[in-house]
Amino acid sequence: MEEGVFVEWLKADGDTIEPGDLLFNLEGEKAIQEIESIDSGVLRIPENAPSEGDTVLVGQVIGWLCKPDETPPAELPAVELQTDAAAADRPPGPTADSADSADDSVASPAPTSTSRPASSPRARRIAAELGIDWKTLTGSGRNGRIRECDVRAAAGSDTADSQPPAKLATATTVSIRGVIADRLLAAAQTTAPVTLTTTADAQALVSLRQQFQATAGDQPAVGYNEILLKLTAIVLQQHPQLRSQWTDSGPQSPATDDAIDIGLAVDTQQGLLVPVVRNPGSETLKGLQQSVRGLVERARLGELSIDEMTGGVFTITNLGAHGVDAFTPILNLPQAAILGVGRVRAVPVVQGEDIVAGQQLSLSLTFDHRVLDGAPAARFLADLVQAIENPGAMLAG
Repeated sequence: MEEGVFVEWLKADGDTIEPGDLLFNLEGEKAIQEIESIDSGVLRIPENAPSEGDTVLVGQVIGWLCKPDETPPAELPAVELQTDAAAADRPPGPTADSADSADDSVASPAPTSTSRPASSPRARRIAAELGIDWKTLTGSGRNGRIRECDVRAAAGSDTADSQPPAKLATATTVSIRGVIADRLLAAAQTTAPVTLTTTADAQALVSLRQQFQATAGDQPAVGYNEILLKLTAIVLQQHPQLRSQWTDSGPQSPATDDAIDIGLAVDTQQGLLVPVVRNPGSETLKGLQQSVRGLVERARLGELSIDEMTGGVFTITNLGAHGVDAFTPILNLPQAAILGVGRVRAVPVVQGEDIVAGQQLSLSLTFDHRVLDGAPAARFLADLVQAIENPGAMLAG
């Protein structure tokens, strides 16, 4: 990470700060992070401190922690974006032993920082949706900050119509794409992936969803994702190897009574994000529906926190809504397995001597062969198929 977008202060000027207190929110490459203090003192926020939407660089001073009677410096020092070459030529910075000289080091400003115009996260998201290059706009906010109203105003002008489609990829989008690329490449190069495919009779699954739709009224109905999350979590309780993770010392299985948290892949304009649903096996389907809906909305708005995207032991990715029958999912490191779900499709089914209409669901399980072998992976998949074909019995139990 070289830069981030300042979101908001979580403490006010003059507040007494202790180590571990949350100071401010910073929007990184894929989530909003709460930044905590590592020291104590009285927070002093200068007038020219970053505001919502400002880009800040790693190492940039944005405020001061002072003694109660101490006067903070009049101005914030600027910083430069440090490259590998610059870092090699620069002498080593102060160590823990020279902490007393920190005031001298920050008092010497470096060259000017980034000149990107300030903009709010919401303004950038709306700009991406409308095809507006927000970096060319004049902002009406404080210090020229670009706000949502500025983007929408540009969208209704002739200037907006002339923006080339090539500029739809904002800096945030590009950085997220780079993170996704690095993670997928690492999964392909550092694991031994094997994919098993099978099909499940989805007649009972379809009937269960139709029951929820019939009783939902004006409210959103429980969908396939919620049902599959709960069924998968229940089956995973009996298959600890599928929840294992490879480490330098080998696979490490969590205790069977630990919470089984499952990631759900979500398609967003910024790229693929995987929020984690906490312990779906113990949730009601209605509660799951609300949790999943909230996570998906925050993912598409770019408002997920780091905590909401970490800690999963398994991932589900569903491309059924896009008409895909089967595919090969890529592992979500450091997890050892991921389930790909295809569409529910009508198929002819043989019942005795008759051929009747049926419903079929395709499943693709990719697992890391370093962590487990094909037989336990196949047993998990078989148990999951049985759960999908008899969801009422599994959910009732």
